[in-house]
Amino acid sequence: MELAIEEAYRRHGHHVLRRATRLLGNESDAREVLQEVFVSLLANPEQYEGRAALTTWLYRATTNACLNRIRDARTRRRILEASGSPEPARPGTAPDDAAELRRLLVRLPEELARVAIHYHLDEMTHEEIASIMGCSRRHIGNLLERVATAAEDAP
Repeated sequence: MELAIEEAYRRHGHHVLRRATRLLGNESDAREVLQEVFVSLLANPEQYEGRAALTTWLYRATTNACLNRIRDARTRRRILEASGSPEPARPGTAPDDAAELRRLLVRLPEELARVAIHYHLDEMTHEEIASIMGCSRRHIGNLLERVATAAEDAP
């Protein structure tokens, strides 16, 4: 099994890194996510059940790991604000066309963040997102309206 995971790392690691970099906007954090995803798979190989392609599983695992980092950053920011400590600067953050989306993701609940990523970053249709998330296209439309409202209300 270890050899299969090593081969998966060689074949798909660059895809995981690219996805994480797009979501996080920081290559250093993206490299950590890359390692987390594959270390997790190595430690617990049964989490990939084989029901979907490995690339599909890696895409989902990378998205989840990035959303966890974004959520952790939001929590850390709240704690620092409550204690009156300034937030440390983030070196290496490169501005790009997804920067605004990343700023919005920090403030969104997980379900809205997922929809925003799939729609705005991955450029998926409502039907594709509904299929991935296991819900109706109408629900996806409603969630995207909530994302748009949150973006309008953002400072």
